[in-house]
Amino acid sequence: MRHNKKHGMKLGTDASHTKAMKKSLTCSLLANDRIKTLEPRAKAIRTDVDRVITWAKKGDLHSRRLAIAKVGDKEVVREVFERAAQGMWADRNGGYTRIMKLGRRKGDNAEVVIIELVTEPVQPKQKKADTVKTVEAAPAAEAPAEEPAAEEAPAEETPAE
Repeated sequence: MRHNKKHGMKLGTDASHTKAMKKSLTCSLLANDRIKTLEPRAKAIRTDVDRVITWAKKGDLHSRRLAIAKVGDKEVVREVFERAAQGMWADRNGGYTRIMKLGRRKGDNAEVVIIELVTEPVQPKQKKADTVKTVEAAPAAEAPAEEPAAEEAPAEETPAE
């Protein structure tokens, strides 16, 4: 029986070929930071890459062994763990990959994409209500800042006497 044998997308091949293809694409992406592939393949490896980077951020021995099993190359895993230890993805909680569409391939009209690792720091989202309050609170915050400066000046003269 084949109960619970399907894990994710099949990508038009049998399970062993899908597994080998995903391992190879994941290794290539982590080694080169950017690869050009088809859209379904990019979407299929996105979860594997995110999982490996999460293990790299954790950084323990068990996580390293899991990553080696997922990627298949010890040197690539070592490089990823070193980059994670240096804080490359320290401020990011997931979403380590970006998929950009390039268009369709001429021969078979397949959607071609570039999948790459995201290296930019995270920009926190600001709510519209917070922005309005910040603009209104900014002039009020400047006025008290001038008063303590006037209070500090006499305090400096007292120890000099």
